[in-house]
This record gives sequence, structure tokens and C-alpha cells, in this order.
Amino acid sequence: MLIQPTNPTPRPRLGHVETVIVQNRKISCDGGLGALGHPKVWLKIGGDQTVCPYCSRLFVLDPNATPDSAH
Repeated sequence: MLIQPTNPTPRPRLGHVETVIVQNRKISCDGGLGALGHPKVWLKIGGDQTVCPYCSRLFVLDPNATPDSAH
């Protein structure tokens, strides 16, 4: 599992960052493009957000997430 720094800054190569609101601190990302995506990586949100190191998607923890799902 790759643990990202607390609230990292996205650094997109193409100028666009997709923001995904999530309910859990443990998430996965595969780029979302099927065969054109990237290898699946597992990420853990340390603070309020994390960034995929491959595609720079920004994952933000929903502030209304229940405590059980936020851990």
C-alpha cells in the first residue's frame, strides 16, 4: 500500500485534475480508462485528500463520511 503525504498537491502533466469524492480512507486507482489506464495502486488518505502518483487524480475524503468508513 502506498501512503501519500497528508494533503498533497496534485501536479498534473496535462493541466487537468479529476477530483473524486470518496467515503473511505483506503482507495484504489487504475486511471479509469480500462486498457489505457495505469497499473492499479492502493492509496491511503492521511489527512483530507491524496493524489494518485500515476494520473494525478485528486481523491478527497467526504467530510460527511461516517467515522467507520473514514478509517
